[in-house]
Amino acid sequence: MGVESHQNMPERRRVLLAKIGLDGHDRGIKVVARALRDAGMEVVYLGLHNTPEQIVASAIQEDADAIGLSIHSAAHMTLFKKIIDLLKKEKASDIPLFGGGIVPEEDISALKDMGVKNIFTPGTSMDEIVRFVNEMIMTSEV
Repeated sequence: MGVESHQNMPERRRVLLAKIGLDGHDRGIKVVARALRDAGMEVVYLGLHNTPEQIVASAIQEDADAIGLSIHSAAHMTLFKKIIDLLKKEKASDIPLFGGGIVPEEDISALKDMGVKNIFTPGTSMDEIVRFVNEMIMTSEV
């Protein structure tokens, strides 16, 4: 492949996905990872039991276009805030953050006010998640 043809190719989106905290339920995030991958995105999955510091450092190192977190531990308000604070501290707040899992409806708007782009609860279609992540990344690049 020549340089000219490579330059005209759209850049592949890179999404970092991680389970945060001590929760060991990872079926949902694996389904999301597969859907994003099947939609043409590059997915970096960190696996279980990640700290906020590990997630932010990995997102920066991997040059992630977005971070997706899965949480079921009821510590979502604290852990999402910690990620946002660390992204700001590392001057990486341009990396959009989204999440999913068991999050009470009344906390979703507070998380969005905090800077989380969206929270997907059980039952959300994979098409909706893929569409949102694509749009979120494209919007953050403008």
